[in-house]
Amino acid sequence: MRIYLQTLPAVDNHPRYYHLFLQEDLINGWTLIKESGRQGSSGRISKLHFDDHDKALAALIAARDAQIKRGYRVVFIKGEQAPA
Repeated sequence: MRIYLQTLPAVDNHPRYYHLFLQEDLINGWTLIKESGRQGSSGRISKLHFDDHDKALAALIAARDAQIKRGYRVVFIKGEQAPA
């Protein structure tokens, strides 16, 4: 699953982005990858490992909700199902 969020552009500033990506890894777990930064530049990346899909999906939804509260808007969602 992949979720891309973005802030609205300011007059003198580029918008910020927050990209969440959930993928299955090779050791029967799931990795939540978070990338954030200013649009047009390389961002910061962090990775969190989870033993099962439900915990990883819950972390993805929590991260999405936290960014929405900070003013980000969901621009793109791709995956097996859109989170509620």
